[in-house]
Amino acid sequence: MQDFVKLLGLRHRREVAGRSAIFGGEHFVLEETDWYLLNLFRLWWHYGISFLRLQMWVEEVMEKFMRIYKYQAHGYAFSGVEELLHSLGEAAFINMTRRSVAEALLQVGVTQHFIDDVVSAVLRAGHGQSAAMPAFAGAMSLAGAQGSLWSVEGGNKLVCSGLLKLTKANVIHAAVTSVTLHGSEGKALYRVGYESEAGSGSDLYDIVVIAAPLALDNSSRFTFEGFSPPIADVQGAFQTTVVSLVHGYLNSSYFDFPDPKLFPFASVLTTDFPTFFHTLDNICPVNVSASFRRKQPQEAAVWRVQSPRPLFRTQLKTLFRSYYSVQTAEWQAHPLYGSRPSPPRFALHDQLFYLSALEWAASSVEVTAVAAKNVALLAYNRWYQDLDKIDQKDLMHKVKTEL
Repeated sequence: MQDFVKLLGLRHRREVAGRSAIFGGEHFVLEETDWYLLNLFRLWWHYGISFLRLQMWVEEVMEKFMRIYKYQAHGYAFSGVEELLHSLGEAAFINMTRRSVAEALLQVGVTQHFIDDVVSAVLRAGHGQSAAMPAFAGAMSLAGAQGSLWSVEGGNKLVCSGLLKLTKANVIHAAVTSVTLHGSEGKALYRVGYESEAGSGSDLYDIVVIAAPLALDNSSRFTFEGFSPPIADVQGAFQTTVVSLVHGYLNSSYFDFPDPKLFPFASVLTTDFPTFFHTLDNICPVNVSASFRRKQPQEAAVWRVQSPRPLFRTQLKTLFRSYYSVQTAEWQAHPLYGSRPSPPRFALHDQLFYLSALEWAASSVEVTAVAAKNVALLAYNRWYQDLDKIDQKDLMHKVKTEL
């Protein structure tokens, strides 16, 4: 994503400082201060060296995952998610898709207390799930909480629209209804059927990439026809996320701050206690000017509330003293990890690929970009029959030899 931003001449959005806290239902279990050393001391005082063990575990996973950039730079690709993971972290990465975050962290000496208070809060904020989610997906989510996240000035969507414009692609604004196998022996062709406002139509393609989840309800799905054996549905459920943008006055009394002027936090995460929301953030515009400042706690501001279900009026009244407006977006944001035994494959047929396969191992914008490059390389290598670049073992040694 960094390369895309540079390619398109975009810039990182200026970050506005703000303190965070973790709410445990009756009180804050952890509060961030403006002093880095004091924050470290509080972590050590409450949880010992668990936070260091967590950081070392995440860094070890990320260091191995970063090998993918070197592999892709040399043109290597993988036909399945498990092959890709094995090339990066061997059996350890495969096992991380089958055991929970909690199990993995307890094994490296992280305490249950730290998992319950801090790890669970971060996973709820990132994926709306608990420490029971698979360790690999959890490690990627926890890596995003290390303070290195960034966004694009003007909105992250500018990356997608900019890349699409740069490719000069012929975009057909229509809903795909079917993918049908055509062609003679040894030369597969795919007829893609679609419907638009102008009516129905279809076109033949040499290569087809599915860049949408295949596990959604049938009302938003298309069919595969003429394949033997049939292409099965990707079994597994998705995690519904609801984001409510509320312009109003925060009810700081709910967080045991009767005087709103004294409420110091711009972001509130929650532990796994029974609650109707996952996170609460005082958000900034997509364009942040040099003179921009956050609203004072007693002023009306725009807050983002992430929740598993739409908020009732009574719940909004719990979080806000009053509000001017509420805008809500609901979508199936991430796979519900643990709802399928193993990730699907990238290659569904000779030149039919499933880009979203990797999100069943981990889900983020960067992971999706990695999956897209893998599919592009896989299609290229298959087209030119460069099979030595597909599903190779011991790639670290091969890459070093090439260098």
